[in-house]
Amino acid sequence: MAWQRPYLNIFKHFRVEEWKRSAKEGDVAALTDTRMKGTIYRIRGSNPASSYLQLPRAGTQSLGLTGRYLYLLFRPLPRKHFLVHLDVTTEENQVVRISFSNLFKEFKSSATWLQFPFVCGAASEGTARRGEELGLAPADTRWTCLVLDLPSILALYLARSYSHLRGVKLCCNLLVKNLCTSDLLFEPGEEARLGDLSCRGVAPMPRELAFPVPKGEKWHDLYDYIRYGCSHPSAAPRPPRAPGRGRMGSWVDFKVSSSPNQSGIVTVAPGHRWGWMGELFNSETPAPPAASSDSARLNAFKLSPRTGETQSCLCASESQALGLGCPWRVFPSLALSMMVLSGFLFQGLVPDPILKLRTIIGFGGCSTKWALWTRDSTAVVYPCHAVIVALLLKTGEQRFFLGHTDKVAALAFSGSGSVLASAQAGPRGLGRLWDFPTGTCLCLFKSHLQALVSLSFSHSGAVLCGVGKDVHSKTMVVVWNTAQVTRGGGVTVLARAHTDVDIQAMKIPFFDDTRMVSCGRDNIRLWRVRSGALRSCPVPLGDYHALEFTDLAFEEGPQQEPEDRALFVCSRSGHVLEVDYKNVCVRSARRLLPAQPREDGQEQAGSSSGPGIAINSISMSLSFCATGSEDGYVRLWLLDFSAAVLEAEHEASVSSVCISPDGHKVLSTTAAGSLGYLDVQARDYSTLMRSHGGSVLGFSLQDKGEQMATVSQDSTIRVWDLASRQQLYDFSAAEETPCTVAFHPFWKMLACGFDSGVVRIFNLAASDLLLEHKQHRTAVTGLTISPDGNLMFSSCLQGTLALYRLVAQKIQVLRVLGNVVARDAGSGVDTLALSGDSRLLAFVGPSKYVVTVMEACSLDELLRVDISILDLHSTILDSAVKVCFGPVPQGELLVSTSSNKILVLDAKTGRLVREVSPVHKLSCSSLALSKDGQYLLTAGDKVIKVWDYKMPALSQVFIGHSEPVHQVAFTPHQEHVISVGDAIFLWDFLAPPPVKSSPGSSEKPKDGSETPRQTVPLPLLSSPLCLDISSVHPAGFQSKRNSFSILGSFLSPPAGSEVLKLKAVIGYNGNGRGNMVWNPDTGFFAYSCGCVIVVEDLHSGSQSHWLGHAEEISTLTLSHRAQVLASASGQKDGDSHCQICIWSTQDGACTAELFHHETQVQAMAFSWDDRFLVTIGDDQTMALWSTHTYELVLSTCISEPLHDVAFSPFSHQDLACVGRGAVTFWALEQQEAAVTLKVHRAPAPDVLGLVELTSLCYGAEALLYSGTNSGQICVWDTETNSCFMTWEADEGEIGVLLCRHQRLLSGSNTKRIRLWSVGTVQELRLKGPNARSGSVLLEHEITLDGTIVSAAFDDCLEMGIVGTTAGTLWYINWVESTSIRLISGHKNKVTEVCFSPDESHCATCGEDGSVRIWALGSTELVVQFQVLNQSCQCLAWKPRPVGVWPHPSESQHVVAGYSDGTVRVFSVSRTEMELKMHPHAAALTAVTYSTDGEMILSGGKDGIVAVSSPRTGMTIHVLADHKGSPITLCFCPQYHELGVEGGELWLAASSDRRVSVWGSDWLQDKCELLDWLSFPAPAGPEVSGLDSLPPSLAAFCPWEHGVLVYMGFGLQKEALFYSLRKKQVPVPCHGQSGPVGVSWHSPEPLLSSDRLLRLQPCPAGAPQDYAGHDDTVHLCRFAPSGRRLLTASHSAVLVWELPGA
Repeated sequence: MAWQRPYLNIFKHFRVEEWKRSAKEGDVAALTDTRMKGTIYRIRGSNPASSYLQLPRAGTQSLGLTGRYLYLLFRPLPRKHFLVHLDVTTEENQVVRISFSNLFKEFKSSATWLQFPFVCGAASEGTARRGEELGLAPADTRWTCLVLDLPSILALYLARSYSHLRGVKLCCNLLVKNLCTSDLLFEPGEEARLGDLSCRGVAPMPRELAFPVPKGEKWHDLYDYIRYGCSHPSAAPRPPRAPGRGRMGSWVDFKVSSSPNQSGIVTVAPGHRWGWMGELFNSETPAPPAASSDSARLNAFKLSPRTGETQSCLCASESQALGLGCPWRVFPSLALSMMVLSGFLFQGLVPDPILKLRTIIGFGGCSTKWALWTRDSTAVVYPCHAVIVALLLKTGEQRFFLGHTDKVAALAFSGSGSVLASAQAGPRGLGRLWDFPTGTCLCLFKSHLQALVSLSFSHSGAVLCGVGKDVHSKTMVVVWNTAQVTRGGGVTVLARAHTDVDIQAMKIPFFDDTRMVSCGRDNIRLWRVRSGALRSCPVPLGDYHALEFTDLAFEEGPQQEPEDRALFVCSRSGHVLEVDYKNVCVRSARRLLPAQPREDGQEQAGSSSGPGIAINSISMSLSFCATGSEDGYVRLWLLDFSAAVLEAEHEASVSSVCISPDGHKVLSTTAAGSLGYLDVQARDYSTLMRSHGGSVLGFSLQDKGEQMATVSQDSTIRVWDLASRQQLYDFSAAEETPCTVAFHPFWKMLACGFDSGVVRIFNLAASDLLLEHKQHRTAVTGLTISPDGNLMFSSCLQGTLALYRLVAQKIQVLRVLGNVVARDAGSGVDTLALSGDSRLLAFVGPSKYVVTVMEACSLDELLRVDISILDLHSTILDSAVKVCFGPVPQGELLVSTSSNKILVLDAKTGRLVREVSPVHKLSCSSLALSKDGQYLLTAGDKVIKVWDYKMPALSQVFIGHSEPVHQVAFTPHQEHVISVGDAIFLWDFLAPPPVKSSPGSSEKPKDGSETPRQTVPLPLLSSPLCLDISSVHPAGFQSKRNSFSILGSFLSPPAGSEVLKLKAVIGYNGNGRGNMVWNPDTGFFAYSCGCVIVVEDLHSGSQSHWLGHAEEISTLTLSHRAQVLASASGQKDGDSHCQICIWSTQDGACTAELFHHETQVQAMAFSWDDRFLVTIGDDQTMALWSTHTYELVLSTCISEPLHDVAFSPFSHQDLACVGRGAVTFWALEQQEAAVTLKVHRAPAPDVLGLVELTSLCYGAEALLYSGTNSGQICVWDTETNSCFMTWEADEGEIGVLLCRHQRLLSGSNTKRIRLWSVGTVQELRLKGPNARSGSVLLEHEITLDGTIVSAAFDDCLEMGIVGTTAGTLWYINWVESTSIRLISGHKNKVTEVCFSPDESHCATCGEDGSVRIWALGSTELVVQFQVLNQSCQCLAWKPRPVGVWPHPSESQHVVAGYSDGTVRVFSVSRTEMELKMHPHAAALTAVTYSTDGEMILSGGKDGIVAVSSPRTGMTIHVLADHKGSPITLCFCPQYHELGVEGGELWLAASSDRRVSVWGSDWLQDKCELLDWLSFPAPAGPEVSGLDSLPPSLAAFCPWEHGVLVYMGFGLQKEALFYSLRKKQVPVPCHGQSGPVGVSWHSPEPLLSSDRLLRLQPCPAGAPQDYAGHDDTVHLCRFAPSGRRLLTASHSAVLVWELPGA
């Protein structure tokens, strides 16, 4: 193909102007364009099929162009649609059409067609115009050079290899200048010619392909240049995705255009219909060639020093900005129109795959007679529709063989049991051979049989025979040669023949591979292959010629010659014929009869008269024979059939029997779909599987997800135990078919609707009928019970809707409406949809084009949405199919339509929020949303799809069902997914579980993503050990020993001799509630972080820290005179009660400690005269304390949990609490020293239903406000203790309420704070129950970053401070409508901390994928780098080169390692990511810079150490010495020694207690192993593996060169000093020694030292312990100067100073 290189001008080569080798149709003309300085071709018309230019002329010809890149120079005609087809051929000679057009709205794909939407860019646009993202070309669209990497596109989407370009079809409406193919990547513009592109594998654009550029102009100012699928020119096409993962790619359309105000900045506005936010891309610094593109969105949040407001920017090199793997220069004025694969800029749905098939409940499908034993008799193999299941008897574990597309009709094992043969029914007639031990498919072959009857393997596995019906319904026998399959060969047909005889079974004798035996109606025949033909010989039957033979078996035993063995054939008349295999004749015949009772009560074998046993199956062993018969019995007979020795009765006829190879068990299957086995020795029968006899129509789950009820076309209702897969109950009604089913969430009760219109309620505990209702006259199509268990709804085919109330297991009909549900909307369990708060009911009706939303408790209509008019451009009427509610806070309603769309509507207004299309090829039969609102399930086309609900372009597809899936849903805890259709499929849901609620909430939050960890984890043996060594050399410490012990007791430093001082705390504990206080009069401001109370001066930013708690602080409260602060935490060490500390705000002294509550303190409050303190705990106790003596005045226990408490500001003796469904009013009565409580419980209004009252505050006189978990605010009259008004204030749980004068503030888990005007509420109090909420006005609203957990405001509610679960404290100013971050911190666990070289900043990283830079002077967040869907495991700050004076403009860099094996380098000064490398296949565990900062050393979880260059992005060395054991750290000292000339010394430590010491000379490319250390560990049962041990840590001693310090799991709790020169331990350490910071974890959990920081003067001197952490201290890092120290426990970061250093 040399004639095609370096490029081929297609128009010139094929002489398009002559129209001999090309074709044109319609308005196609050649024009001379003066601007293009040459000929162009104009193609225009209204129909693409009638106006086009085609190459080559005939569709049967081929261009045969092999160039990798296709270049198209064109311009779309203004305000028109255009279309381009490219036909390419794969190496498998498959023709694939690639089309792109601005007519397409979304990406579509099939096996032979890829359709891509094209976004036309405008020359004058600064950013993409939202209305023109997809559609007509703009009026000022520009000439475009489009480059397509054809091999990469085919590999990525179809997993095929590209061969050549077959044809091109350019349809209207286009102007085309040229078409070209090449293996080179050309770049246009004069800059490309002047620049050095050879090193990047890029060539300048040839002149005849380039657009003309007038003098003084720039190419990119005039034209657009688009590349798609173009990886690095030297790289191979992207490998295809592994098959069977079920994930499908999707497209995201981006428009890139220049920003006129910022040089070097291009603005990217998404063109995708989901509308992602536009972001800024920095394109000044080119990426190194070896650096790969970043697949995650990287956000750098920079704080303004003046306002503190967040500025969002996305910083990356241009290769990452454009989604390409190679550098691509971007000019400031460049306006692009791009199509970018979502996986380039955005990660796909993770994990991949997100579902894993766990269990299938079902058996059979095509036939119920196929079930086989494995060779070792430990497992059973059987088909379940299109899936083959291997069930292990001992554990019940299932293994699946997936690949068949239709129901499996037959199975057969080879003699060794290593090869499994299977064949599917249906027109395709495919067979598969499997390697059974591994589960892989060895071969796929065409069986030529549609209705397969039997399949049999020879003992050697070399021959396979099958019998069935061909396409003409004639019986055909086929014999295959399978000898080469295990060696990589295929299956060939040895012979095949048609026959007129009936064949019921056919088998190859295990002792003779050359013959086959068949039986059927009126015949028994022997077959053999001779000279390529299949020939048969009948067995003379004599008097038995009219029998219907059903099965056959061969005589077992090692005796006589193979030909002397007998053949046993059974029949439906009860006859068993013994056939002489050698002489082809009947030896004997026996007739088996049912047992007859004798006079003594025993049974005997039947007499010679009467009907025989209709035998369906027979199996032989060495000692007995087993038969399965039509009467439902499995019988075991002596070999002479003289007597039946054992029998087992089934509920249906037995289809097959199979004796296990060891002869101890008999496997049986029944026509009813049950599978079980009889243990001969134990005389016990075990049921392995039951199944419905028809398609499963729907299911309902018990509230805990342990049991499931299903309805089926077999007219049964069954209840299953999901853990054991066993059937618990089976209900059926005579002459009635169940349609829908619903479990009650709390009671052991099951509701079912039938086709007769009756709704029946079954009592599962008593297994009987409880109630039945006849509100419907036709089949019940919908049935559901509300999540709170109070209401039930049913609908029928006539459109009737009924509402029931469930009280004390009795059901009352409340309301029946006619003609409200669509009659043609179909049926199913999910026909009626209820919102998560049980307030709204949605369904399709009254017509199929309308969706109606009603109030659930009354069936009052709230909203109607006409689905058919939402798409104005559609030419057909769209109808609704299924409905589903989204999460309660969002208030969204999902509707699947007949046009394969999912419409997301606002449930209150009916407004279309967004649209997902296409969902399935056919309509969506079922949809379900996860409780956390993160994932969407849909079913259709026999497949299941899992979608990212927030980013619907990301989805994964899963196969397995052979019939349409009727319903799909999540289990209650979101651990599994269940789908039903042909069978019941239980899938493991592998996405991270939703985060549970914190102790401060009585209900699971609606927004799970904002919920912090629930409790502080207990320290385990595997808790991380941390070690750091300061370079400070304090005087007085002499080196005398080589090790020091780590003790478990608390060693407090003597007063005045403290070496460490807590300087600052970074973070706020969003896990608490009410754990921030602020007094606007005194300015006192305090909050909690872990177990520390941080008191901060808001003017200077200085902090003081109050230490006294050992556990995480749950809540704070400040006295009204701001003189006393009370704080509460968990149980202190050694105490059985929680700790409450009383602090003086004047000097920070702890004046009292209170102990009473056994569990966490939920809320506290001071009385308004500050005489009393009330506390409530999770243990349902309320305590009242006197503030004079802080003695317990009284304590009471409440029957229900309480959530909040407050004293009345108008009566110091009155207080109120809120809890489950009620407000409790308390009145203090004091007589001398005695104090008593009077209580009144006021229930919440009935209109609210079952709610939790979660917050409260007092308002104006006689008013009390309370918030609920469903978003309502109730107003109570404290004089009558009654609620007179409610209004819906939010969509989620209201956790914070504050009232000042005529204003009310509310904060909820929807992340919103709202300010209400409640001035007229006092007047409405006089109107009583007739009051309405119209007088309450919403003044302001601000959305923050998490659930609101604390708030403090001034007396006017104009400004204040608000805390969220995201670990942020916000300053709120309602007058200016501003929100400014005051305090921020990590929400998740901090994984690494480090100092900058000048110690002015520190860096932290966390499990949420963030890297944060903090200013140590003010502890303010300076910049944050965020990588989504990854965890940042380690980081390091680039050191300042030795001897180089720092320059103000010097760029500071931080390197971070991530869980996906990538390393990213960030520029702190430019707030951007400069480099991304991928040196590891596993997650990173350690990363550091070399001493000069020229190399990056990284270690992975797999033990691999990589040395990479940040200048080139190349990985220079890969060291596998520690392979198999995770690297715990890499350490480079700041000095050179041990004879490493021109280089440096560094070490790596792994978790297997091994340390390697290396000497490297980076300039000489040398990396030499100098020493290898292995440290011993005790052997014992407690050492279970590396994962359960503390990590191994090592460092070079800075004050004693040549000495290495090691700490880990060893023989003693000590740090070891090892001399690298003397190669020994012990070694004396001369000179001054420095302190070592250690966090040691003993094997015994919950030792006080687990949460302490120990400073050890090394090697002599008394250690000092420091408190301040509420969790395991897993990180401690000294600053380079040794004067500061960073420690971390979970999300809290503490900064310490060494004043004497």
